[in-house]
Amino acid sequence: MAAIAATYADQRLAPEPVDHRLPLLIGNPDFHVVTETVAGVVEKGMPRGWWIFFGVSLAMFLQGAAVIGYLFWKGIGIWGVQNPVGWGWAITNFVWWIGIGHAGTLISAVLFLLRQRWRTSINRFAEAMTLFAVLCALTFPSIHVGRPWFLYWFLPIPDQMKIWQNFRSPLLWDFFAVSVYGTVSFMFWYLGLIPDLATMRDRAKGRLKPIIYGIFALGWRGSMRHWVHYERAYLILAGLATPLVLSVHSIVSFDFAASIVPGWHSTIFPPYFVAGAIFSGFALVLTLMLIARQLFGLQHIVTLRHIEAMNKVMLSMGLVVAYAYGVEAFSAWYSGNLYEGFTAYNRAFGPYAWAYWTMIFCNVVMPQTLWFKRLRTSVMWTFIATIFVNIGMWFERFVIIVSSLANDYLPSSWRYYRPTVFDVAIYVGTFGLFFTLFSLFIRFVPMIAMSEIKQVLPQADPHAQPAELSGSHA
Repeated sequence: MAAIAATYADQRLAPEPVDHRLPLLIGNPDFHVVTETVAGVVEKGMPRGWWIFFGVSLAMFLQGAAVIGYLFWKGIGIWGVQNPVGWGWAITNFVWWIGIGHAGTLISAVLFLLRQRWRTSINRFAEAMTLFAVLCALTFPSIHVGRPWFLYWFLPIPDQMKIWQNFRSPLLWDFFAVSVYGTVSFMFWYLGLIPDLATMRDRAKGRLKPIIYGIFALGWRGSMRHWVHYERAYLILAGLATPLVLSVHSIVSFDFAASIVPGWHSTIFPPYFVAGAIFSGFALVLTLMLIARQLFGLQHIVTLRHIEAMNKVMLSMGLVVAYAYGVEAFSAWYSGNLYEGFTAYNRAFGPYAWAYWTMIFCNVVMPQTLWFKRLRTSVMWTFIATIFVNIGMWFERFVIIVSSLANDYLPSSWRYYRPTVFDVAIYVGTFGLFFTLFSLFIRFVPMIAMSEIKQVLPQADPHAQPAELSGSHA
């Protein structure tokens, strides 16, 4: 284990050696090693790096909260939104954060149904990231309404003026889609936590910790009856969550596709948005996972097999996104529609060309390096690639929203959109919220699913073949 940590400490481009004949976990650690490693992170306290990270994140969150308070006092006029760009950074960031949350449901539900065993070391990272990303996303439509004290108008109940909501509006569909997605994701995440919370309860010292962990463990004792009900409920929730991977961001895309704005009115948006969401979600999961892997010495649990498998998924989604860019441009040309053709040309060569080509480089060119195994299994290069993908996917949403609105049907109303310092401050504040919650998650909850990891160890199935355990079928 020490040798593995020493190898990882060498941050050169050269990848760590990968032996595909080995089982999924390096060195075949037994159940005790897994429990001590994962539970020890919570029990032994946090290193200095965690405290610095948490302090910076909390400061970012507090300044964001202060700016939102100022926004409520002054109004959304402090933002850069204007006529015709009524949707600016707020909706861009909303769509970006919703996309970030997609990887959690995909890794947890879809890969579970497909029996991909390599997911067990990373699914809890992704599930927690989903919940926190949804909270960050909900911040923006809540404050973008201008009068947040009337936010309850989103609910499907008559307001005091006896007017029902417009159920034909995609914005109302968003409310149902995101709320259902967040609820099911939370239930799925919490259900998977129960066996590990029981482990933390049994290991906890003192008086308060066993009581707290015991309450949240819901009386789990690990009996056969408990496991039967647990596996059945987990499978049902996985089946319920899987359609959400496709439905949530498809419905978010309807905010644009159901309109008549040039560049938005397109049938390719639902699959295009879903692929982009998985693309950006996997990138951020990798970013956070690599940091935690290094900080807490999890190299023998989150191995290069996991990193390579995630890079393959990210490369696949990157190719789908690149194809969508090509189809979008081709459709604008082939349609013969003057406005669609102008919008496509204006994105690439107009005033927002710098954002468009940044998007192309980060989302199309950069992921192609993952074709090479040397780079795909390099920890340092993977980290760099994920940062570029996250940047590129934000610019994709910016290009779609701002460039289409800034140059609409009426040239006399064209204006160049510029965000203000308040736009940036609130966006930074949501990063602070996200990283603060993620830091607290690492501090108090096992970040790796111990019970699921143990199910793929050789000790759990003495008849399993090495190829099966290594995840080579992934």
